[in-house]
Amino acid sequence: MSGSAHRGGGLLVAGTTSDAGKSVVTAGICRWLVRQGVKVAPFKGQNMSLNSFVTREGAEIGRAQAMQAQAARVEPSALMNPVLLKPGSDRSSQVVLMGKPVGELSARGYHGGRQRELFEPVMACLEELRGTYDAVICEGAGSPAEINLRRTDIVNMGIARAARLPVLVVGDIDRGGVFAQFFGTTALLAPEDQELIAGYLVNKFRGDVTLLEPGLDMLLGLTGRRTFGVLPYAHGLGIDEEDGLRVSLRGAVRESVVAPPVGEDVLRVAVCAVPLMSNFTDVDALAAEPGVVVRFVDRAEELVDADLVVVPGTRGTVKALGWLRERGLADAIVRRAAEGQPVLGICGGFQALGERIEDDVESKAGEVEGLGLLPVRVRFAPGKTLARPVGEALGERVEGYEIHHGVAEVLGGEPFLDGCRVGSVWGTHWHGSLESDAFRRAFLRDVAAAAGRRFVPAPDTSFGSLREEQLDRLGDLIEEHADTDALLRLIDQGPPAGLPFIAPGAP
Repeated sequence: MSGSAHRGGGLLVAGTTSDAGKSVVTAGICRWLVRQGVKVAPFKGQNMSLNSFVTREGAEIGRAQAMQAQAARVEPSALMNPVLLKPGSDRSSQVVLMGKPVGELSARGYHGGRQRELFEPVMACLEELRGTYDAVICEGAGSPAEINLRRTDIVNMGIARAARLPVLVVGDIDRGGVFAQFFGTTALLAPEDQELIAGYLVNKFRGDVTLLEPGLDMLLGLTGRRTFGVLPYAHGLGIDEEDGLRVSLRGAVRESVVAPPVGEDVLRVAVCAVPLMSNFTDVDALAAEPGVVVRFVDRAEELVDADLVVVPGTRGTVKALGWLRERGLADAIVRRAAEGQPVLGICGGFQALGERIEDDVESKAGEVEGLGLLPVRVRFAPGKTLARPVGEALGERVEGYEIHHGVAEVLGGEPFLDGCRVGSVWGTHWHGSLESDAFRRAFLRDVAAAAGRRFVPAPDTSFGSLREEQLDRLGDLIEEHADTDALLRLIDQGPPAGLPFIAPGAP
């Protein structure tokens, strides 16, 4: 990469819609660049997600940016996602700034002024990364043409204009209407923003690309902007994106694992799809195992044939408890435990399995009875625990990360990853523990024994290797289906000169 020694090249990957593929395209570009010897970092000024990660410095960032950092082969940092919004309801979110929570705001309060206050710290992070790396690949949020929010934008055209970044707009052709989306997105932007829209990238195309080419030529004629590539539809590429169960790595790994079960039986895992579920990616490592079938459930009858029930993390433990009770899932889980059938609670799920919760912070519900399956009492603290613990369980080394306001007082049971175990019920605040391969195998052996299944974990499943394979697949998609020479020029030289204005534009 050329350019000055103190300021690397850059690109903003925007999308015509949410879930157009911005996260995976950003990761793919990062992996392709690092394979070319380019020192690259990801960046997203503002992320809204319940899927988060803790950096080695103890900062909370979106899991999508942690995944992109892995694609770039660099250590994740708070600089890569300075603002993280964690929804607590349809109308309010916790605001995490530089990895630490700074308060709870309504959507109106955030967009009404607080968001604009964050513009300077966001730009400072971007400039610090550009001073350190050869290239910074930024991910936008939603659509850059959300004209009702443009004035306070700190993640799309706001940072593109301030940093003079070229913008690549990604569209999901599998949903239909991609030409209208590309044209409309461009035409709804102000002239100063349109100057930065360098072109388009078609995502999730099925079929013969020659049939698409006349449309791309017409789009060039209409907008003066070229298409930088057509990425084919590839199953299972949604790794650690922002939200939505459909983008969990579990689907990606399930499709890439072709090995049959090692033992005679499969193991069925039912994950309770609690409200405000966070870090559902915890179960991806289970789905990576040949012979383990993972499904998300919301009805009591779906637990009947499950060998393991997982109560996952949630941004609303008290709300999740109420939901479990309303749907009969709480009673079904208690019956299972009484029969010696395996149950695992992670973070908020662990809290729900305890005896009592005192919450004057998250739900402000005061004292609430838990399911009473573990001798644990939880008190919610204003400060958030953010940690990267390392320990041992079932005779194996385990690494994880913690993100919680609840402080657990463990009053009995066997110790288990700073939580406890009673019979076939396990509880821990640690996210990510199941990614430790030897521990996961030991845990599954215990589960199979308690469930009476002749299931045997595969001896060689490496979750880390599977994730690396997925990131390499993303890099391959960019390398094989995008105009990489043109992308390099864009990253290195900035927006092309003389791009035409498309009416009507925005004020």
